[in-house]
Amino acid sequence: MTLSDFSAQPTAAEPAAADLPAARAELAAFIAGKLCHDFISPAGAIMSGLDLLEDPTAQDMRDDAMSLIRQSARKMVAHVHFARVAFGAATTSEQFVSAELRGLVANLSEGGRATLDWRINDAETFTKPEARILINLAWMTLGALPTGGVATITARREDGRLLLVGSAEGARARLKPEALTGLKGERLTEGLAGQWIQPYWLWLAVDEAGGRLDLACEEGRVGLIARTPA
Repeated sequence: MTLSDFSAQPTAAEPAAADLPAARAELAAFIAGKLCHDFISPAGAIMSGLDLLEDPTAQDMRDDAMSLIRQSARKMVAHVHFARVAFGAATTSEQFVSAELRGLVANLSEGGRATLDWRINDAETFTKPEARILINLAWMTLGALPTGGVATITARREDGRLLLVGSAEGARARLKPEALTGLKGERLTEGLAGQWIQPYWLWLAVDEAGGRLDLACEEGRVGLIARTPA
């Protein structure tokens, strides 16, 4: 899927203020809930590994326990590093190089079914708002491939604008209804908030940067494109 594939896509109307979350506190609560959900799985696996190490009847599983702890700790660290850029402002960096951002996404997707095809020069730099948009868009593109496929991420600067494109191609490429709602900047009225908040956060990041987020869905393909002032 290329930039030209989006040229015929209609631009969604701007959502009315009443359609957006009513307060920043509500938005923060949704993000906190998502982060807790992301962290609990590796944290729980680490605890399970430690329990095995302390169990005198399971000493023959010591190697398995250590492997579980190492893998889960790496996953936890990957989630934390990704979240600091994707959701937070804990980092003092104002500029990020492409290679660093690619690493954040690749580490988080390690062991997943989808393949990340990062087609952005490793030396290219992005501002903090641009970096936030880019890695959220990349992660959403990977998330559109639940049974595997290729998520291709590209970036172009032209006519004073930055165009970030995520193209997901796979046998069952799709976006959940909650994700579609969030990507349109609409309030969630039914479904799971955990499936809505990151897509909505991506839309909000693009909107606050003065840009526009478009999407295209068809059989076996999902595309996301963020256009922001460069």
